[in-house]
Amino acid sequence: MTTPAIEIRSLSKTFGKGKKTVEAVIGLDLEVQAGQVFGFLGPNGAGKSTTIRMLMDLIRPTTGEAFLFGKSTGSLESRKRVGALVEGADFYPFMSAWDNLVVLDRTASTYQPGRISELIESVGLSERAQQRVGGFSTGMKQRLGLAAALLNDPELLILDEPTNGLDPGGIQEMRGFIREQAHTHGKTVFLSSHMLNEVEQVCDRVAIINKGLLLREGPVETLLETELGHMRLQVRPLYKARQVIVARWPDALVPLERNGGEWLTLSLSLDQTPLVVTELVQAGIQVFQVVQKRQSLEEFFIAVTNHAGEADDA
Repeated sequence: MTTPAIEIRSLSKTFGKGKKTVEAVIGLDLEVQAGQVFGFLGPNGAGKSTTIRMLMDLIRPTTGEAFLFGKSTGSLESRKRVGALVEGADFYPFMSAWDNLVVLDRTASTYQPGRISELIESVGLSERAQQRVGGFSTGMKQRLGLAAALLNDPELLILDEPTNGLDPGGIQEMRGFIREQAHTHGKTVFLSSHMLNEVEQVCDRVAIINKGLLLREGPVETLLETELGHMRLQVRPLYKARQVIVARWPDALVPLERNGGEWLTLSLSLDQTPLVVTELVQAGIQVFQVVQKRQSLEEFFIAVTNHAGEADDA
């Protein structure tokens, strides 16, 4: 059996004492297999950055343990196999992009000017390589941070909000770059992001965390297929169709859209489609079209985190 790139067992982190105690991460269990692009999602304050900092051995867990390629996160062997862009990229502002990477590479005793040139080109900074980093935009610093994370040709990339500060074109380039790292170069990518549309397009699996607790985890396709989607039906007469739906599925009817015409929108599992059509036809309602729309990752994320919040308030 292949050793996971990341293995987290009952990981918890508590800050403060007494009434000021904050449980940032609570009993987290997670595995990330090698070669995947894994999305780690959650709202602000969910525990994402705390988890990443524990993986990078920047802080110690209160309880539980984490492993990188089967080794403790604190071991030198595991750290050599990891590259990270965590909580923004920070460089010497008075030095050029090239010189910053040289300093980092020499510090690690792995100076390879050819690789530095290759990385600067791959992140789109060739024309800016000799410019002082102090004049860089946030997006340019993110690009340089990604190059720095790849200096030691790591097997595992841990990226915390890598698209921060990038314009739409830059986000698209970053998406392609991340997929290339996994699917062409065989690296594992652990990606924390709030750009859910981008995550949906680039990740193989995702985990959703909120208030320190893991809510859902699995392949993107599987998670979205098993949850509610939107079903749109063109029906006549509309008012009668609405009555039938409300009587049979009281919570399924999505609020009427402006200029909705003869269309009805339902939030139901897509395997309910035959039953919905049968109910409407038996009630004497004409059904002209049925359009199925799977939930997006953003819709799924909002539904899952909102449901968790409602459960806490109950």
